[in-house]
Amino acid sequence: MARSLDGLVLAPVADQAPGQVGTRTRFAYHEKDGEIWAEYEGGDVVRGRLVGTRAGDRIDFRYVQLKTDGTTSSGHCVSEVVELPDGRVRLDETWEWESQEGNGTSTVEQVT
Repeated sequence: MARSLDGLVLAPVADQAPGQVGTRTRFAYHEKDGEIWAEYEGGDVVRGRLVGTRAGDRIDFRYVQLKTDGTTSSGHCVSEVVELPDGRVRLDETWEWESQEGNGTSTVEQVT
């Protein structure tokens, strides 16, 4: 199993569509006893939160965010935790909006 996400800061490796997380977004992760949560902001996201669970290297969470245009959105994501050769952590994510249409994949990596 890859190491704990507790205290790590991760960022997307590529921009998503406008109004979503992007390379300027930063996720501050916390982990304890199989629980995962994070705060995130940056780019088009003023404030975001996610909460979920971790079993092995699989994370399952829901997220909600407030965007710079004043709208909110929420969704569901399942991620695979990968330890990179340089010791950093990467999350390979498969997500879907629940408050609007759309789904996709993304990758976030630990910021050093």
